[in-house]
Amino acid sequence: METPDVEVIEKRTAHAGFLTVDVYRMRHRRFDGGWTPEVRREVCDRGHAAAILLYDPERDSVVLIEQFRVGAAAAGLNPWLIEVVAGMTGEGETPEEVVRREAMEEAGCTVREIEPICDFFPSPGALTEYVTLFCGRVDCTGLGETGGLAEEHEDIRIRVTPTDEAIRLLDENRLNNSVTVIALGWFARHRERVRAAWMGG
Repeated sequence: METPDVEVIEKRTAHAGFLTVDVYRMRHRRFDGGWTPEVRREVCDRGHAAAILLYDPERDSVVLIEQFRVGAAAAGLNPWLIEVVAGMTGEGETPEEVVRREAMEEAGCTVREIEPICDFFPSPGALTEYVTLFCGRVDCTGLGETGGLAEEHEDIRIRVTPTDEAIRLLDENRLNNSVTVIALGWFARHRERVRAAWMGG
């Protein structure tokens, strides 16, 4: 983290489990050239992730998944969220390798063509997580109703959803997972181009 414009006075690990929480004492350069006072910040070191919106151009449908999320439950909200396929990046893995693996594990889909969408921080005020997002071509015929790995305690419902319906869910504020909102917002603008290219291929 430390650069000429960021001074880390102290860093200590407060918790190391499924997530790591580090406590920083630090200061950083101000826009006027001066320095901030010393501040204390907790940072959740989650690692980086990759996600993919699975699209079948022949059927003009997307493959979404639904699963339990403890953060939503702790917030007192519906914890079963509709999402795109995603996973954490393991050591030595590229984001593209991650989404191809996760598409098979979570949704039973083989990704054919793939197109980058964007890279972003979901919550940079507290998380180190950086997400690489793709759109991938799949064939959604014959998919099962559930997916996920038992050893990872995954209980996933597979939802093949017509594209118009998926975009309507977005417009009706019924999708509250940031990665999914970003993916479908992008796809609503690029759908015709992507479909024409992949149907032609």
